[in-house]
Amino acid sequence: MSRISNPTVAISGASRRVFMESAGGAGVALAALQSCKQSPKTWGPVSIHRAAEYSDSLYELLRRVIADHRLMVRGKRVLLKPNLVEFDPRTSINTHPKLVHAALEAFRAAGAAEVRIAEGPGHRRVTLDLADAAGYYATIAGFEKLFTDLNLDEITRTPLKSPRSKLESLYLPNTVLGCDLLVSMPKLKTHHWAGATLSMKNLFGLVPGGVYGWPKNVLHWAGIHECIADLNTLFPRTFSIVDGIVGMEGNGPIQGNPRAAGLIVAGADPAAVDATCCRLMGLDPRRIGYLMLAAGEANLAEERIPQAGEKIADLAARFALLPELESMRLPEAGGKS
Repeated sequence: MSRISNPTVAISGASRRVFMESAGGAGVALAALQSCKQSPKTWGPVSIHRAAEYSDSLYELLRRVIADHRLMVRGKRVLLKPNLVEFDPRTSINTHPKLVHAALEAFRAAGAAEVRIAEGPGHRRVTLDLADAAGYYATIAGFEKLFTDLNLDEITRTPLKSPRSKLESLYLPNTVLGCDLLVSMPKLKTHHWAGATLSMKNLFGLVPGGVYGWPKNVLHWAGIHECIADLNTLFPRTFSIVDGIVGMEGNGPIQGNPRAAGLIVAGADPAAVDATCCRLMGLDPRRIGYLMLAAGEANLAEERIPQAGEKIADLAARFALLPELESMRLPEAGGKS
């Protein structure tokens, strides 16, 4: 289907008050979210791996991750979705290109028929310039031929299943809808509205700016937490690889400070992966609105999520938060400061 310029979206009556209530992480009515009943979930394992630096050791590590999680990708089309937002050489905003290249080579080695990279940044309109500044051209040979700008891709209207947000459907890129496995590769970061931006929030980059504009405010007006939960219902074939070698704390996802955490987190269930990442940052996943919507309080309990590799307690760090988000902190959060 060809791109369109004037989508109809069910968000009538949006106002600044609605925007602040739905977008603000601390403004989410957690009492209401806690009343949401969720069926018990059987999560796949979430693996935590030490990774001190962006070195060649990542290539073997990601091959092992794919093997350990028994990802069957032979003959399949795999799409890697990193987090490309802005570029500032003084901080650490984007998924590191070395990790993305390691994933590319690992999925190729596992027999994938095709491995592509795709992103639709919500701030920068010239995506390839952003990718170049972030080091993707220098790190990944033939990057431009492997890359799809999701802001400009061909699209298809996709109905939402039992939407939580004010949206009824989304126009989504055909490159994403046509892949056999979507691999979300976010940066481990705090977020000034949602509390944390991880593998689920990373899917905002699938929503095309060519339809919804920059910075995709439709998703804000319709409810950030609700839209994150809705988007993730549309992609059942996913895997997450979180770049926590150097993350971001404080005023993330763009203006925070780099935070070396020295880890990679991976798993096939994005809500379980994100809950684990929250604990590694010292955040309570039961205080994150989109996780409550997607999984429910009982399913977010640490003992419900099978862990592999390193232990959370051994790598947990107390990420700095904006003062208004301190209520999202784990009560017992200690860790390295």
